[in-house]
Amino acid sequence: MSKVTSQFQADGVLARTLTGFRARPSQTTMAEAVERALAQKSQLVVEAETGTGKTFAYLVPVLLSGGKAIVSTGTKALQEQLFHRDLPALRDALAPRKMVALLKGRANYLCLHRMNQAVAHSGELSKEQQSQLVEVRKWAQRTDDGDVGALNILQEDAAILPQVTSTVDNCLGRDCPDYDACYLVKARKKAMDADLVVVNHHLFFADMALKDVGFGELVPQADAVIFDEAHQLPDIASQYFGEAVSSRQLQELAHELKVLYLTELKDLRQLDKAADKLLGSLKDWRLVFPTDPMRGNWRDFSKQPAVQLAANVVAEHLEFLREVCKSALGRHQDLDNAYERCVQFLHKWQQLQDVSRTGFSFWFETTVRQVTLHQTPLSVADKFGGYLQRSDMAWVFTSATLAVGEDFSHFTEQLGIEQAESLCLPSPFNFNEQALLCLPRYLPQPHEREMPSALLEVVCEVLEHNETGGTFVLFTSHRMLQMIAKLLVTRTDRPLLVQGSTSKRDLLDQFIAAGNGILLGTSSFWEGVDVRGDALRCVIIDKLPFASPDDPLLQARVEDCRLRGIDPFAQVQLPQAVIALKQGAGRLIRDADDRGVLIVCDQRLVTKPYGGIFLTSLPAMRRTRSLDVALEFLDSLERTQEPTE
Repeated sequence: MSKVTSQFQADGVLARTLTGFRARPSQTTMAEAVERALAQKSQLVVEAETGTGKTFAYLVPVLLSGGKAIVSTGTKALQEQLFHRDLPALRDALAPRKMVALLKGRANYLCLHRMNQAVAHSGELSKEQQSQLVEVRKWAQRTDDGDVGALNILQEDAAILPQVTSTVDNCLGRDCPDYDACYLVKARKKAMDADLVVVNHHLFFADMALKDVGFGELVPQADAVIFDEAHQLPDIASQYFGEAVSSRQLQELAHELKVLYLTELKDLRQLDKAADKLLGSLKDWRLVFPTDPMRGNWRDFSKQPAVQLAANVVAEHLEFLREVCKSALGRHQDLDNAYERCVQFLHKWQQLQDVSRTGFSFWFETTVRQVTLHQTPLSVADKFGGYLQRSDMAWVFTSATLAVGEDFSHFTEQLGIEQAESLCLPSPFNFNEQALLCLPRYLPQPHEREMPSALLEVVCEVLEHNETGGTFVLFTSHRMLQMIAKLLVTRTDRPLLVQGSTSKRDLLDQFIAAGNGILLGTSSFWEGVDVRGDALRCVIIDKLPFASPDDPLLQARVEDCRLRGIDPFAQVQLPQAVIALKQGAGRLIRDADDRGVLIVCDQRLVTKPYGGIFLTSLPAMRRTRSLDVALEFLDSLERTQEPTE
């Protein structure tokens, strides 16, 4: 028996030191596979369904191995949960001498230089920003790590935060006067010295793609990389191996130069003039796009004469700003940095106007005030797969949702993973007893006008029979969510929580506290949400989560498949939807004692040939076409909650 295997036995260290630990065969199997991968520096892909205990299954072998490891999670919230909740007790029990570190992206750390700049020109800030800046300065006196996430008094999107944190574009690096006191430098140094570093996927790929340069590279120093929530990797990798430039970035550059003119370079009137010209052209640039926020195909949209003219004017004014900065090089470090940014932005801007290049999706997205242009590679398999082959490292990819059935090819082919061992580990939960899957009869098709009212009636019937438990209603579009939210508010007096009304964390806290709440959410609530017990007894999904056909990146991938003679539905659209549905369904049963009903309101699961692929990928719940049967199941759960005399 290996050292790792022995930890998971009923009389092992974990059982002796961790309250509530129970040995699970699938967890031990995964831990042994991770142990082999670390020893052989090989690749491993593991689908570990809910309840397997995959976190401990990779942390234990990592803590017991030599060398340096990086664990990357899907979100900052999961990253903090892993570092603050899961890791401390395990490390104390197994490897108390191991050094561990938490590393976030630079926007999460206070930048002392930019805070001092903001103080120097606080008169230029709004009253709201000025009051927020006072709070930031107070907090700056007592913080040890500069992590702005600890600034609880401010909202996550507080207007002052961009003024007191840095970006890759405006960071001065080693030329910064506050370099030695920089919190980001200290955090990265701690990460370099640690045996185990916890990051998130965005930070990992920023470092790997050299987008977060200035302080050395983290990834090449590791002996092993473990990706949790690995199903997110293909899309995140595509973002970081592509290019993007936003009007917000250019506006921030112009505003910073105006402040520099007002405070340090008061004789350089041309600088203020050039910045104003760029700001004016960016306002006109936004006006050539539709008013409502949207995503679109940049290849097609860029053909319009008005769009081309506005883009040329932005380029012309950016060139003018670059030349003004060039004429004053050496006068101030911030100006020298701004000149470099002008050069880089101009290169990207010109690159994104050339939409004739193949192998990329060119797309844009707009908000009320901003426009971002994107160039995204259709495949990252060559780049990422090549990196895997060249590296002398162990690579572990795990998630509850990686396979379609037991086939991992959709995931591995996207990332160029060619030589990995693969494992499909079932959940230890008894889904046949704990859960019921209902596919209600007689519902309209998802695209029909009657669907919103039919969905509303299903939700209302569920609420009548789930009085003491909570209900999630998961949507594939914001439009349907808002429609149901407006209709539902007059039909129930239960706590109704709607995505967008406050932060995700606040919504979940309120939902759990309510005990019988109703939460309406879209994509961000389909995964990374863990609500146990009666607080969540029913999950309703409005329709199969196929990506919007208007999504420009999907359109490009579909076209690329057609050109290669491959069926895009089977290769791209269906696997993505299957994995997304598995994620949504995974919200229901989170513990061995959970009970509940999953209702999917989409007839295509039964009427279309591909419906079987979805169904075989879901946990082995009992199934019914009768909504009455599902409601009776909820009634039985209600009865178990009634006090006995």
